[in-house]
Formats: sequence, structure tokens, C-alpha cells
Amino acid sequence: MYNTAIRGPLIKGDKTIHQITEEICQPIDRRPGYWWYFVFLLCLGALIYGGWAVYITVHEGIGTWGLNNSVTWGWCIINFVWWIGIGHAGTAFSIFLLVLEQKWRTSINRAAELMTVVAVICAVHFPILHIGRLWDGFFILPYPNTRGPLWLNFNSPLFWDVLAICTYFMASSLFWYVGMIPDLATIRDRTTSKIKRAIYGFLCFGWIGSSRDWFRYEKLSWIIGGLTAALVVSVHSIVAMDFATSVLPGWHTTIFPPYFVVGAILSGFAMVLTLMIIIRKVYKLNDYITDSHLNAICKILVFISLIMGTAYSTELFMAWYSNNEYEMFTFFHNRVTGEYNTAFWIMLISNAILPQLFWFKKIRKKLAIVFIISLCINIGMWFERYVIVITSLTKDYFPSNWADYRPTTVEVGLFTGTFGFFVLCILLFFKYLPMISLYEVKGVSKYKSN
Repeated sequence: MYNTAIRGPLIKGDKTIHQITEEICQPIDRRPGYWWYFVFLLCLGALIYGGWAVYITVHEGIGTWGLNNSVTWGWCIINFVWWIGIGHAGTAFSIFLLVLEQKWRTSINRAAELMTVVAVICAVHFPILHIGRLWDGFFILPYPNTRGPLWLNFNSPLFWDVLAICTYFMASSLFWYVGMIPDLATIRDRTTSKIKRAIYGFLCFGWIGSSRDWFRYEKLSWIIGGLTAALVVSVHSIVAMDFATSVLPGWHTTIFPPYFVVGAILSGFAMVLTLMIIIRKVYKLNDYITDSHLNAICKILVFISLIMGTAYSTELFMAWYSNNEYEMFTFFHNRVTGEYNTAFWIMLISNAILPQLFWFKKIRKKLAIVFIISLCINIGMWFERYVIVITSLTKDYFPSNWADYRPTTVEVGLFTGTFGFFVLCILLFFKYLPMISLYEVKGVSKYKSN
């Protein structure tokens, strides 16, 4: 069994290859409990609420939102950036740890990659709805047309968003799906249903586990992983440019691209930690998702949180050091002590202060506290996007343009619907596909047969 002097064994128990397959595939073979159906119906209700909000938005227009002439970006853009940030962690987690040859990723990478794909799907529909007239969305794409020299603005960060997010979604989906092919073949071979065997056989592309299959698999995984690793940094940097290329106080700053990337990794890793604790508890996978795995994620969160705290301090310092009255008003009078001080302090405490508790080993061993802190980080990262978007728009250079922003039930419904869709996809995935990579876990376990 793969073991280190620092973390100990990655898989607990003296398990055989057969035991690993049976225990990880247990949710697929058995009928789910009542809790599964309860959460499924709850998420389905949230999804229906979101569908109603989409219908109202398309039928009535974005006038049903809380936007006005000053605040043209509201909850939709906040949630877009938040979901994109969560979508970064799965790929970053899996690929960077793969490159660094960190074996403890084996029990976590599958769920993290799924989280990436679903989160990006949740994020994409917000800017599409924000167009207002959905049928005009194709004008964003540089397709051949009959309008002569009339093309879209290739220098616009909004166009960069379309290319970056579409490319990232395709690369992440491929990386996630390719990683499941050996496990799909395992499920195909052990199932007794002819229909399921045909479905899983089709999905695994006739995988037989030959040396040629493994050679092509490993080569393709590294190629897709290398391409996606660059996209992890570029996509959220481009999202940050949506704000940084503006001249509004609080937005026009060069720190935004790295600031957004680090924030995305923080929110995503916190969501991975939240998801792993729930999976470990509900499916009783303590032998596979061990304290060592959760302890390692907590240590990463401490490091990323320190960078976020440095970024917050840098923003405040530069606003004071520049002696720009508009920047000072935005940061100190509008955020720190003004109307939005509650959101600012929730952001600061949740993202920069609470994660520092992970310095203490006693805290890292208490899963209840770890779970609460991970939830607080996710909430704090949402408030960070709220502070960035709303505070600069509600109060810009001209007091005559100042306006308040209050989200409507339609905007709340859109966010609730995406959250329901997110949890619903995870529930269905864990019911029909292995939540932990079988072949990778077997690779770090003791090769022992019956």
C-alpha cells in the first residue's frame, strides 16, 4: 500500500482489489435510501423554481430583475463569477496534483472534476439570460455573415469570455470523461443487466484494458491535462478583465487577474472540501476519504487564504496610497464603513481570517468545525463577488447616478435553480457512476487478490 511518513496510508484497511470495487460501487448496486429521494425532490423543487424564473425572464424581460440605469450588473453576474470560480477548483485540483505526482488526489479527483463540469454549466446560463433577447446571443460568436465588414469587437473582454469558457468547458468535460473510461469498463464487466452492459459498454468505447488501451489513455490524459492547466489560469483572468478594463473606481486595477484566479481556487477548494465531507459521511467511505485527505486540503486552504488576505490588504493600501478620492470613497466609505460594510466584513472574516484556524491540528481533526469553515468560505467568496460588483456600480463618479440595488424573487429563483441543478447532477452521478476513481485507488493500494 502506498504510504508516507507524513500522511500515513492513503487507503485504510487491508483490502483486496475485489473489496475496493465492491465498496466503491455499492451506491450503484443498491437502492438509495430515503434521504436520497428527499434531497432529490428538494433539488427538483429548486430547479422548478429556477425554471419559472427563466420563463419570467425570457417572457417579460430583464426588467423583472432589480437592475436600473446605474446598476446594470446584479445577481446574475455575481453568480456567474461565483460558479465559474467553483468550476476552476476541480480541474486545478486534479491536474496540478497530477503534475506534482501527489497520490492523495486519487480518492478526490473524480468528484472534483464532476463539480467543475456542472458548475460551468450553471455559470454559462447567467450571461446568456443577461443579454435579454436570447435570440441575439449568436451575435457574440464570430461566425461568417452577410453583413460585410460588420464584425464583433475582438478587443472586448466579453468576447474573450465566450471563447475562454467554451474552450474550458470542452477541455474539462473531456478530461473528466476520459478519466472514467477504465471504471466504466469495470462496471460493464460486473453488471448482470444486458441493457446496462450495453450502455456502459458504449460509454467505455469497448475498453478491454490492453497495453495499447492504457498507453493511449495515459497519453491522452496528459495532453488534455496540460491544455486545461493553462485554461485554469487564463479563464478567470479573462473574467477579471471584464472589470479591470472598466474605469469605475474599485474595478480599474491590475491586481484583478491574479486576484480572481486565487479567489476562484479558494472557493473551489472549499467546495471540494465540503463535498468530500458529505460524501464520506453519507456513503461511509472513511477508508477511502481519510483524515489525511481532508487534512491536506485544509493546509492548501490556509496557504490560499493568506494570499487572499494579502490581496485585500493591497487593495486597501493602494486606495489610501494613491490618494484618489474616488478610490478612497469606494473602499473606505462604501465598503469598510458604509452601506455595504456587512458584506465586506463577512467577506474578510470568512476568506482571510477563519481559514487561519486550520493552522491548528486539533481544528483540522474536528470534521464538524472543518465543514462549517468550508461553508463559510463559500459564503464569503459569494459576498466578495457581491462587494466587487455592487459597490462600484451603485456609487460611481457622479452622485446624480447613485442608486440602490435590491434583488427580486426572479433573480433569487435563478440562483436557487442553479444550486438545485448542481446538487441534482451530483446525486444522479453518484447513483449511476463511481464517485471515486477505481483504477487509481487500486494503484495506491496493496496488490492483493482473493
